[in-house]
Amino acid sequence: MLKVKFYDSVDDSLLKFAVIVSKHDGKWVFCKHKDRDTFECPGGHREQNENITDTAKRELYEETGADDYSLTPVCVYSVASDTAETCGMLYFADIHSFSELPPSEIEKVLLFDDLPADWTYPLIQPKLVEKVKQVINIK
Repeated sequence: MLKVKFYDSVDDSLLKFAVIVSKHDGKWVFCKHKDRDTFECPGGHREQNENITDTAKRELYEETGADDYSLTPVCVYSVASDTAETCGMLYFADIHSFSELPPSEIEKVLLFDDLPADWTYPLIQPKLVEKVKQVINIK
């Protein structure tokens, strides 16, 4: 069973992922991977020696084409199973504009008035969005 936990901070070396809950013109921004029929928040793995905020910026661009945005750190999150716990940094992005989606595993970017029902990570991402909504005070 997976459990999502939230922290104010952890040692930087433990941050392996960045997830960016995003909105554009009041709509939720989600990605659709080429190999899946579900939706996910932009985000991904931290590269070696990469600053975690740079990870968030890179992933936001690679997965949405966002080129003008404000990025706000929210908190550290972790996903824990019975055998391991992996940490990441959670961000909120208010995207002002997009450029063309760069070549990647992302098929398309979608804007939703309401949160989607078909999540790629249904045990994780809805909890991350709820945390962002609480901290950033958005609807």
